[in-house]
Amino acid sequence: MNAFQSHHGDARRWLEPLTHFLSGTPQNRADLKGFLDLAVSNELIDDDAKTIMEGALSVSDMQVRDIMIPRAQMTVIKIDAELNEALPQIIHAAHSRFPVIDDNLDNVVGILLAKDLLPLILEREHQFNLRDLLRPAVVVPESKRLNVLLREFRQNRNHMAIVIDEYGGVAGLVTIEDVLEEIVGEIEDETDVDEGRDISSISHADFFVKAQTPIDDFNEHFGVQFSDEEFDTIGGLVVNAFGHVPTRNETTYLDRFEFKVVSADQRRLISLRVTPPTGDNDGE
Repeated sequence: MNAFQSHHGDARRWLEPLTHFLSGTPQNRADLKGFLDLAVSNELIDDDAKTIMEGALSVSDMQVRDIMIPRAQMTVIKIDAELNEALPQIIHAAHSRFPVIDDNLDNVVGILLAKDLLPLILEREHQFNLRDLLRPAVVVPESKRLNVLLREFRQNRNHMAIVIDEYGGVAGLVTIEDVLEEIVGEIEDETDVDEGRDISSISHADFFVKAQTPIDDFNEHFGVQFSDEEFDTIGGLVVNAFGHVPTRNETTYLDRFEFKVVSADQRRLISLRVTPPTGDNDGE
């Protein structure tokens, strides 16, 4: 190959994409992004519009496993839960939909919509049966493309799907909001400001408390003086009072505070329903 042929080959390598770009017909994803950059430069679209368009492009390359909420972080309701047991979890999580499980996380029997509980709260004498409120659970594989999932969500008017792995076990869950956030960015609502709060009010007399709450924070909130010499968290203090890792609905008392287990697994305590002594600090 002579010098002219080499130079001619180099020219073709950069002239061809330039020709495609100038012709007005994008040939690949890089060309399309170049058009978006040019559109922003010419003030045909703004940066927000460009971000949304690029997000829509990226969704077609992503799978459910890339954005799902892992099973360890799922907030679930047990099928045999009573109304007064389920409400603290629902109020604290502030989600609109909850997977309902039977004996374990791999056995999702349906989806509970929080709004379906409203009539039962108003009709206090109504017999509570969680099975009567369940909606069918949509199941999708980890490998499903996000653009396909979004289309199915819209067509079937679903907002949540349970994600399963290749063995049929529950790997996590995904919502329509999770998919949309990949396109438009983080979607915040009025409940997000409370995310991460360790102590929240259920009623004037009861509180939902995460087991990981530092004892100092618990003391400050309720105006008490539980010792933090042996344990750092309120969960450690409560497990010590039980003498074992408790199961759901077990109750113990410390300094006239009632601690009822809302959620726990075989290894750890997760959350508690706390009732201070009558007439004491009602919290902040």
